[in-house]
Amino acid sequence: MTATQSIPPERVLFQEIIPGGAMWSHALKRHNTLRMTTIEEAANVGMMLYNDDQLLDRLNLPDSLKAQHTAKLAAGHVLYSDMGHVLCSIPADTCGWHDPLAGHSTARTVASKYGPSSYQQKRNDFHKNARDQFLIELAKWGLGKADLVANLNFFSKVAVDSEGNMQFVGANSTPGMYVDLRAEMNVLVVLNTCQHPMDPEPEYSPKPLHLTVWKSDPPPSDDPCRTSRPENERGFILTGTTPLVELAQLRATRCDMRLKKAYA
Repeated sequence: MTATQSIPPERVLFQEIIPGGAMWSHALKRHNTLRMTTIEEAANVGMMLYNDDQLLDRLNLPDSLKAQHTAKLAAGHVLYSDMGHVLCSIPADTCGWHDPLAGHSTARTVASKYGPSSYQQKRNDFHKNARDQFLIELAKWGLGKADLVANLNFFSKVAVDSEGNMQFVGANSTPGMYVDLRAEMNVLVVLNTCQHPMDPEPEYSPKPLHLTVWKSDPPPSDDPCRTSRPENERGFILTGTTPLVELAQLRATRCDMRLKKAYA
């Protein structure tokens, strides 16, 4: 399976390979799609999202999970902002489970798991952690520590038992798996390819990632991401991705209901 399978070649805007442990960011324009494709097994991609037109409006994972009655992310789900906007949706996914619960690694957790490491000792092979990689990438956009939000981890699986205990599930991804992230508004994507904080692998071995940004179509009225939950339909309306005809009809219906109530 190639990273651009099912994408018309003329729609591909650019492609890039991100090394393991690296960081990356991009202002993803509305209705463009970011495809992330694994190159090796056991990949992990930590990600934070921000409204590129108003950076104070950013990814809200608790609301995203609560509104969709889920503790994982997969095809058909959307990612909400603090203000209830749909930042991105997931129209395609061959992995089937992405972790929104476990957070990210820090310098302390990486040092305790893999041992001390510094640039002076190992140059570009020194051990990276997700917290520092997020902060470095955020600084390029004028953001800092106060702008960190709960992140999601693509291609990783964390299961929760009836007692609330979380367990990392290995071998969740294999080479060639991909997930599409479609921007429903202009979105700042900030990611890194550091290992998952709960990964029991004793060796420091972050995996590379293939990225493809391509021009996709706006979601139709029957798009599965819109219809999977009533909350999502309302989220798309708030975000302004509902076709204008539908929006006018909805407003007319609400106006009729208010008039009937007023004169009842």
